[in-house]
Amino acid sequence: MKYKTISRGGAPVGHPGELGAIEASAIIYWRLWAEGTDGQRRVQADFHSALGESVGFEAVQALARIFDMCAHHCRRPLMRHGLSCKCIGADESCFANFIGYASECKREDAALIASLMVDPNLCMPMADLAQTFGLALRRMTLAPLSADLKFTMNGINTTSKTIH
Repeated sequence: MKYKTISRGGAPVGHPGELGAIEASAIIYWRLWAEGTDGQRRVQADFHSALGESVGFEAVQALARIFDMCAHHCRRPLMRHGLSCKCIGADESCFANFIGYASECKREDAALIASLMVDPNLCMPMADLAQTFGLALRRMTLAPLSADLKFTMNGINTTSKTIH
């Protein structure tokens, strides 16, 4: 008898409205980055306009390197929901908490969560990148959102009893 493999990483576990601003933003930017060139341009534009070119570039590079580490060194492929999906998946929740701890300078906690995603030897370097990205998100929560991101977050930031 064969059992169907369940993709637990994509299982809905919550809604962005249940998260803090840092964690919800981490998921939005993760989804945008995964969309490809257009999404990556939107991420770059938001970070550059909110933080300036130098700091924005550093934050975007940190996200790009985290994404690259996950793409090439993950224990399994990370699942994500679509950009406009109103729920978050288990892997996205893990990523959001990873960035959240890093944004609070809780490097060891972030590295512990990273161990769920990547090889052990990459946990601390990835936590350092997450801290750069997370602190940039923390600074951005103090700055006005771009009209583009505001529209995206308003569209998914509602809690509903319907999963999809």
